[in-house]
Amino acid sequence: MGHLEDRWWRDEWDPATGKMLRHKTERFGRGNRYRVRFLDPEGRERSRSFADRRKRSADEFLISMESDKSHGSYIDPKAGRITFGDYARRWLASQTFEASTRNSVTWRLNAQILPFFERRELGAITPTDVRTWIRGMQDRGVAESYQAGCFAHVSSILSAAVDDRLIRENPVKARSVVRPKRPPVKVVPWSRSRVTKLRLAMKDRFEIFVVLGAGCGLRQGEAFGFSPDDVDRQAGVLHVIRQVRLVDSRLVFAPPKRNKTREVPMPRSILRLVDEHAEQFPPVPVTLPWRTPAGEPATARLLLTDERGGALRRNHFNESVWAPARKAAGVENPTRQDGTHALRHYYASVLLDARESIRALSEYLGHHDPGFTLRTYTHLMPSSAARTRRAIDAVFGVRESNAGATEAGHGA
Repeated sequence: MGHLEDRWWRDEWDPATGKMLRHKTERFGRGNRYRVRFLDPEGRERSRSFADRRKRSADEFLISMESDKSHGSYIDPKAGRITFGDYARRWLASQTFEASTRNSVTWRLNAQILPFFERRELGAITPTDVRTWIRGMQDRGVAESYQAGCFAHVSSILSAAVDDRLIRENPVKARSVVRPKRPPVKVVPWSRSRVTKLRLAMKDRFEIFVVLGAGCGLRQGEAFGFSPDDVDRQAGVLHVIRQVRLVDSRLVFAPPKRNKTREVPMPRSILRLVDEHAEQFPPVPVTLPWRTPAGEPATARLLLTDERGGALRRNHFNESVWAPARKAAGVENPTRQDGTHALRHYYASVLLDARESIRALSEYLGHHDPGFTLRTYTHLMPSSAARTRRAIDAVFGVRESNAGATEAGHGA
């Protein structure tokens, strides 16, 4: 059982008076007055000191430590003295992120998180600190979506500290902390006319990129990693199994996003265009490391390559190929929605217009959750009001026509 020690006074028995008398110690008036001493669950002695006039706090601390031990929720009071920066780096090293994700998380840590939190002890971070940090990002004009991403990282780091029993609670989850929200983005798909103009404006070597994006819903890196060998012609299916991505300034082959390989219907019209392109620009065997620059070499016959037969780089393609063709297609003031992802949005809009299910569309796009697909594209689905009108018209409209025809027959 722990106890509270007053280091400024000591009690001594006075045999002359038969009473316990108090005497000042040599520490009187210097340093913290009270010291709580207790044993942790492993039997090691722990202590914590409190200043003069903080006896009540010392008593409450002792009670809380003994209560935590009895309930199995004890946390070493000194555990939270590790700085946020040291723990954040330890947290990052333990994550199983893809290399590109690790790079983006590291960038956010260095740009927006560590400048504020790095030297603060985990156990000293308060909800007020978190609110102040968020306000600082707002004052600097940091984009709301970027704020939301940084907030998620801080929350994950502090939640891990709770799991590691370094702190008792995650201050990010306090009621007074308002989580930055990603602004809703309403997808406005391109028209068929714009997609056609873009395809015609593309250099012949890269025209098939538009076909793969708008006709199969491939992401940019997946289109770069497409090989005719991935098509099951008999089943009419494209196996999306790789992408080309940049990791530490090196091109690598990697699985699709979130390691989610998938099967996409391959329409005969798209297959015909792929075959025609392959006749003019035969697939080129390209060897790249798998997943990381140090990964095992992997080889695929790529349909889309640069003039030297190498895998395409995203930035170079966007600047020298995509941007000029997009401008020629009539996009004068492009926004984020006018990037290469616009082809996937067009693919989704065509399928939804054809009344394809959200679950099937989610599988074809490689989304992690049909709910995400629904939230992204729900406004493109035929409205229930329109379906209701068509359904009622189908019933009452037919009867009114028949009734009119019957009346006309009687009149004759």
